[in-house]
Amino acid sequence: MKISIITVCLNSAKTIRQTINSVLSQTYQNIEYIIIDGASNDETCDIVLEYKNKIAQFISEPDKGLYDAINKGISLASGDIVGILNSDDFYENNRVLEDVVNHFKLFSDTDLASGDVVFVRPNDLNKIIRHYNGNHFKSWKLRFGWMPAHPATFIRKSAYDKVGIYALGYKIAADYEMFVRLLLVHKLKYSRINKILVRMRTGGASTIGIRSNITSTQEVVRACRTNGVYTNIFFVLSKVPFKLMEYL
Repeated sequence: MKISIITVCLNSAKTIRQTINSVLSQTYQNIEYIIIDGASNDETCDIVLEYKNKIAQFISEPDKGLYDAINKGISLASGDIVGILNSDDFYENNRVLEDVVNHFKLFSDTDLASGDVVFVRPNDLNKIIRHYNGNHFKSWKLRFGWMPAHPATFIRKSAYDKVGIYALGYKIAADYEMFVRLLLVHKLKYSRINKILVRMRTGGASTIGIRSNITSTQEVVRACRTNGVYTNIFFVLSKVPFKLMEYL
């Protein structure tokens, strides 16, 4: 079973080496690693090219943002399973992809599977400040703004072929809109990997304060309504106290 890992980056010289090494150090060997760069003007491309013999595809060109870059990667992917690892994230250990593939082999009817993410501060990668635990997630909770952790979610390529690419009309919540299509519109099979799979540095597009949370909430409501799924802003805001508890 081949697994395609897509990393998208833009001016990520400070972090991308660790991201690349976390993929290349995996115990599972049948990996197709794809890196899509948005025309960085720092040393990102130089760092990536140091690993050119171990990277299946590398593209550096202007794009229309994060999700456009992800779509480029998916179009190039030839694996049975696709995972997306952003350029400031890294896998929890070197057995993550082996665990993922074993999960898909064990649950052969699964279309997408997701584990946990922990958030760390950029200046202390060993100190966990939030644990995004997916134990509580059920597909119907998408109406209330809940979703699996996108960087710790692995999706069959056949599922992407069925539901299409990421929508480009969202600044933050295109991954959420994709989950709505996968799970509520097409009702594909979801299963849980009960392990921490990814460490994320705080400060990304989905973790940078009140303004991004307002945008995210608005986009979550729009994503549901666009796909014929009823929700409202009060449904979505009901998750806030539970989200705050993740920091405890």
